[in-house]
Amino acid sequence: MKQFISFVIKEAKHILRDKRTMLILFGMPVVMMLLFGFAITNDVKNVRTVVVTSQMDYQTQQAVERLAASEYFTIVKTVNTPKDAEWMIRSQKADLSIIFAKDFASKKSGAQFIVDGSDPNMAQQWTTYAQQVVANPNVSLISQKLLYNPRMKSAYNFVPAIMGMLLLLMCAMMTSVSIVREKERGTMEVLLVSPVRPLMIIVAKVVPYLLLALVILAVILLMSATVLDVPLQGGLGWILIVSLIYILLALSLGLLISNIAQTQFVALLVSAMVLLLPTVMLSGMLFPVESMPTVLQWISAVIPPRYYIQAMRKLMIMGVGIQEVWQEVVILIGMTALLLVVSLKKFKTRL
Repeated sequence: MKQFISFVIKEAKHILRDKRTMLILFGMPVVMMLLFGFAITNDVKNVRTVVVTSQMDYQTQQAVERLAASEYFTIVKTVNTPKDAEWMIRSQKADLSIIFAKDFASKKSGAQFIVDGSDPNMAQQWTTYAQQVVANPNVSLISQKLLYNPRMKSAYNFVPAIMGMLLLLMCAMMTSVSIVREKERGTMEVLLVSPVRPLMIIVAKVVPYLLLALVILAVILLMSATVLDVPLQGGLGWILIVSLIYILLALSLGLLISNIAQTQFVALLVSAMVLLLPTVMLSGMLFPVESMPTVLQWISAVIPPRYYIQAMRKLMIMGVGIQEVWQEVVILIGMTALLLVVSLKKFKTRL
C-alpha cells in the first residue's frame, strides 16, 4: 500500500510542477464558464427595431412605448414606409421592423413584422416577443409563468452542458497524455519492472486526475451559483454522485485512448478533436437531439455527454429527484463499466 501511495504522490507532484497543465486544468473551466455564461448567449436583448407608421395615434404610441420600455427592444428609428425599414435591415442598421396599419387604433390589430432571418431561431424569438408586447398592453413578457427558468437566461441551459464537455475533455485528455508520456520517455518499462503490479500503476496515475476533476467540478458549481446565478435546485449529493460516475467514465475513456496512441500529439488530437466535435454537435449541448435527423440521433445515443447533460439539467435546473434520472444514470454506469473493462484488458494485452 505504501508503494501505491508513493506512486500517487509522484504523479501528483508531476502534475503540480507542470504550470501549463495546471493552467489548462483550472484556466479552461473558468474561461469557458465566463464565455458561455456571458458572451455566448441566445437571450433576446436590445433588438434594434424600426417602427413604420403613417400616423402616430394614441394606441400606436402606447405600443411603441411598450417596446421602448422593454429590455428586449431598442427603437433605433421611426420611418414612414416599409421600404425604408427594409433598407435599414438590409444595410445591417436594424434587426426588426414593425409596420403599424392605419386602422391599428380602431381594430387594435394590424401589425406586420419584417425581420432579419439570417438566424432563423433568433428571428422567430424576436417576432414572438414583439407580437406579445404589441398585442397585449396589460401582460408583459416578464409576468409570464416560465417553469425552471423564469428569467430566460441562457446560462441555465449552458452550465450543465459545459460541465459535460469540460469533465470529459479534461479527464480523458490529461489521463491519456500522462500514460503516453511515460511510453515516449521510455519510463513505462521502468515502472513495469517495479514491485508494484501494472494495474496499481495505472490506478495510481488515474487517482490524481480523479481528485483534480472533483476540484474542477466544485469550481464549476461554485461559479454557476455565484457568478452566473444559476441555482442548484436538486440535491447536491446526487449531483456529485452522478458527476463522479461520469468522471470515472471519462478517465476510462482516457485510458483507452492511451492504449491506441503512441505519442502525446496523437493522444491530444484524439482527445480534443474526436471527442470535442461530437460532444458539441450531437450531445444536445447546443441543439436539441429531438430536432436532429434520425441517423444523427442514433449516433448521439452512444455519446456519453448526452446522458450526463440531460441528468444535470434535470437535477440542477428542474430540481427533480434521482428517480427521474435513473435511466441516464444506468446508461452512464454501463458505459463506464464497458470502457473500463476494455481499457484494462487491452492495456494488459499490449504489455
